[in-house]
Amino acid sequence: MWGDGPGIGGWRMGLMMLFWILLIGVAILGGIWLARRGIGERTRSDAQEILRERLARGEIDVAEYEERRKTLEK
Repeated sequence: MWGDGPGIGGWRMGLMMLFWILLIGVAILGGIWLARRGIGERTRSDAQEILRERLARGEIDVAEYEERRKTLEK
């Protein structure tokens, strides 16, 4: 009807759908990856900040601070 020959239109439609499914999937996976990465870094830096504050207040000594800091960096 459109000059593409028999069955060509369905093939193009399938390819277009596959493209959009892949594009949306990549966007979702990228968003999940970025969210997890940001949460992990924030949590670690928050814990390190709390550890520094505890050392400054004298709640822990330098040896304990170093031990816990090394644990957080793993």
